[in-house]
This record gives sequence, structure tokens and C-alpha cells, in this order.
Amino acid sequence: MRNKVFFVLLFISLSVSAQQYKTETKSSGGFSYTTVTNDPLKARIYKLQNGLTVYMSVYKNAPRIQTYIAVRAGSKNDPASVTGLAHYLEHMVFKGTSNIGTYNWAAEKPLLDKIEALYETYRHTKDEEARKKIYRQIDSVSGISATYAVANEYDKMLSSIGAQGTNAYTWVEQTVYVNDIPANELNRWAQIEAERFGELVPRLFHTELEAVYEEKNRSLDNDMSKVIEATFSALFPTHQYGSQTTIGTVEHLKNPSIKEIKKYFSTYYVPNNMAICLSGDFDPDAAIKIISQHFGKMVARPIPAFKPHQEPEITKPIEETVTGPSPKSVTLCYRFPGASSKEAMVMEMFSKVLSNGKAGVLDKNLIQKQKVLSASVLPYRMKDYSINLVFANPREGQSLQEVKDLVLAQIDSVKQGKFDEDLIKAIVNNEKIALIKSLEDNGSRADYFVDAFIKGINWATYVAQLDDMAAITKKEIVEFANKYYGNNYAVVYKEVGKDTTVKKVPKPSITPVSVNRDKQSNFYSLVMKKSPAPIEPVFLDFTKDLQVFKWKDKVDVWYKQNQENQLFELMFHYKLGTGTDPKTALAINYLNYLG
Repeated sequence: MRNKVFFVLLFISLSVSAQQYKTETKSSGGFSYTTVTNDPLKARIYKLQNGLTVYMSVYKNAPRIQTYIAVRAGSKNDPASVTGLAHYLEHMVFKGTSNIGTYNWAAEKPLLDKIEALYETYRHTKDEEARKKIYRQIDSVSGISATYAVANEYDKMLSSIGAQGTNAYTWVEQTVYVNDIPANELNRWAQIEAERFGELVPRLFHTELEAVYEEKNRSLDNDMSKVIEATFSALFPTHQYGSQTTIGTVEHLKNPSIKEIKKYFSTYYVPNNMAICLSGDFDPDAAIKIISQHFGKMVARPIPAFKPHQEPEITKPIEETVTGPSPKSVTLCYRFPGASSKEAMVMEMFSKVLSNGKAGVLDKNLIQKQKVLSASVLPYRMKDYSINLVFANPREGQSLQEVKDLVLAQIDSVKQGKFDEDLIKAIVNNEKIALIKSLEDNGSRADYFVDAFIKGINWATYVAQLDDMAAITKKEIVEFANKYYGNNYAVVYKEVGKDTTVKKVPKPSITPVSVNRDKQSNFYSLVMKKSPAPIEPVFLDFTKDLQVFKWKDKVDVWYKQNQENQLFELMFHYKLGTGTDPKTALAINYLNYLG
């Protein structure tokens, strides 16, 4: 991935009975779509004739649109013999097509075909001297082909239309492409994106390979990455979640295959396996016409059924140790059914009973009593399985075994029901506030669409999740804890020291290539000619947009009603500061503790 992103999403709904989340089919502007009653995002969900799913939510906090293009394909879909393929493909999708990123496709294509064939020979050659000779050929031909390429032309186009945050990420079952665009640039964005997702041309392959090698080597130096990899490997010895990593093995990275990458693209980058997720300032009727015009040309193809490897039951603790320079830690991890299961939802609630930053049993009994340096819980729901990770750091002089025993003791206390039932209500209320705040951000709103699509959860079920969580009782949590939290865990001890097991990817010698920054493709020229109408600014009118009055005839109050959600902000401005009285800062900070 261009910048590594690891995220966890839990969508939660406002306090409405779960029975009131009903799916309705509507039609407007010649397109049918579905909505869900009482949906706080007021989402429209379209399905084009070629199977492309389109999620839309209008939110006009700024004249911009957050866009995500999600593909249901991640590292679990990599062939076992070519791991890291989904991630490397993500990099290649930025390199253009026969129309983007080249100014002479006719001259470039034969050279790219030759490079592809050389890589196939290279990956099947075992003799090191022969491999070096082949790679010198790859490097030589790549240097010639680069003279016809326009490096980073896709990024240049997106920058030219005012896009921000242009990026992508790959994880176990998704690859997602990100752009935040001006509200008036939806048409040019769709034209560019439909072009790049319609064809893959893996140009400048060996230079990008160097970037992937660097990403892999950095992960081998990152202690948290090693801990996460160890937990997944321990929990999933046979399932693809643990048997193959997102970046890939060193051996597979040393033997890349352009042929396999193109095959993967043709298999999974099809409209019936993709979703476009939009949130921002736009007209849905106009937007779906634009998307249909450009993306409707993509052709659907059958997607191979994914057959997950089933994991045997864990009957006794699995212990792993990783070493590195960062402080010591203990990570306990448990495995559960997939994202759409009731068990995964109860696991989320159990996790917050354990730790919510304030009143969980780990927070109160370990952190606040200073029995450990820190402790936290991470529940993560994936399609096939879910996991719960409990992290803890020891105090000085404390052994990792002691920390593990302290954490297990707190899990036992939940199994014994030693927590306040009101904690469940408080957790739900906090989650409700978190949702309301997140809905003020178009990135979060579009992220929810991605999460639902990748996990295969229909939108009505997705928006009702908080109501389902709120219905979970203390009795259910206790029964769940006793059923699922036994000796069926893996524990990863993170020790301080030098890791002597690390074997990094050797970087081959690469001759610098021409970047042709002064050239451009015909496609670029065509797109840049179609400038949209400028966005008209909206100015604040203090006489109409704010109410002003005096409180007790002395204090000026400036007031604007929040018509969007149930939250409010209250700010006091005093005509004094630390220059007037040095105790002011102390007094202001003390206010935070008054409740």
C-alpha cells in the first residue's frame, strides 16, 4: 500500500427500534435504488446492470465529495504460491493504462510484453548467476520502455482537478482506492477512474517493486507489525488470514509475476465485485447518471467462490515470542465466528466491558490501580472470522507472565459477572455519541459503506447494529465469556532485544529511469480541456445565520441552533488570561474535573 492503513470500523445507529430499519425500493431520474428507514446517513444504494454497487450519502458540510472505490479482494485471495499479489497490484493500478501514463503506447507495449516474459523466466530460474543476468536484461529493457512512459500521470491528473488524499490500502479481504474531490469535479473523476479500472498496464514495474521491497523491510523492523503477524499466524495456521501476509513472503517478493498480477486484476477487478462509495455535496440523480455513463461500460464476469480453510478448535494456549527494540508487551488473542454473526457482536460488547478507556474492568482494576503500565483491547471483525486482541505493557521489573496472569484474572472477573450492569448502558451511550460525531465527517460516512460492502452485510442490518448491541444483557455477556474465553487463546510475548531471525528482501541494482515530467498523454489533454463550472462560495451572514442576545442583561450570547444532530458546544470567552492572573490556566484546567 502506498501508505499503510490499518483500520477498524463498527457502525452504530441512533436509538430506534431495530424493527424500524426496513429496506425500501425507490426510483428517481431513471434509476432504481434502495433506502433504509431511520438511516442516519439517508443512504441511497444503487446496483448498475453490470453488478456495480454504488453507495451515496449527501452531506454538505463542504463543497467536496469523499470517494472510495472498494474491491472485494485482498491478501486472502492471493494464490498460495504468489503471496503479496493483491498489495502489489494496488501499486500497479496507479501506473496507468494504454491511455494514461504513456505518450507512445505502440512503441511501449512490445517492450512491456518482453519485460513480462523476462520476469516469468526469472522467477522460474534457480541459478543465481543466471538470475542476475536475466535481471540485467529486465533493467535494460525497462530503461528503454520508461522513455515512452509518463510517470505519475494519474496522480498529476487527480491533483489538477483538486483531489486530496489520493491513496489506497490493501488488507486481508479488501483493496480500497481513496480520493477527496471538489464537488464540481465528479464527472472528470469518474472519467479518470473508469479508465484506470478498465485496464491494467503494469509499467515501471521494477522501480515500484523497489518501493514494495522497502515496505516489506520496514514491516520486518516494526515490532507491532511482527506482533500482529504472530497473532494472525497463531490463530489461523491454515486459513489464509494467517497463512499468508498482505505484503507477502520474502521468497515470493523476490520472484514477482506480472502475468499473475494481470490474471488477478482480470479475475477480481470486475464491476460485480466492486463498490463506489460517495459522501458529500452532490445531487444523487446527477451523480448516478455520471457513474453509469463511465463505469457502466465495465463488463461483469463470474467471480470464483472463495473457499476459506476451516480452523480446528484451539484446545490449549499457543505461545509465541517476538523480539525487537520497542518496550515489552503481552498480546492475548482469541478467535470467533465472522463479522455477521451474533458472537462477533457480543465480542464487541465484551471488549468494551474489558476496556473502554475509562470504566472497563482493565481500566479500573489494572491501569487506574497502576498494576500494569497500560492495557487496551482491539476487537476486529472480518468476514470469515473475528478476533479479539488484548494488549498490555508491564511496569518496570514486572515479568510478562505476571502481566498475562493479571489480564486473565480480569477476564475471569467478567466471567464471574463482577461488573456493573449499568456499564452496558454507558457503553452504548458513548458509542452513540461517537457515531453522531463521526457522521460530521464524509470520510467516516463513506468508510461505513466500504465496511458493509466488504463484509457482505446488507445496509438495514448494518445500521441496526447499535440497537442489537444495546439489547445484549449482562447475563449474555457472562455466558459468552464463559463459553469463549478459556484456554483457547494465543499469547504473543514481545521481548526487548535484537531480532536475529529477520531476513530482509535484497534490493536489486536498478538503473534510474526517465520520468518524462514534461510530456503528457492524449487522454490527459482531453480530460483537462473539460473544466467544470466553478463552485460558487457561500458566505456567512452574521445578521441572518446567528442569533445574538444578552443573558441577564450583561453577557453577550452568540447562538446558532444545531439542526443536524443532538450535540451542542458551549464556549465561554473571558477578558482575562494568564497575563491578568497566572492562576487562570490552573483554574480553567480544574473545570474539567467538576463533572
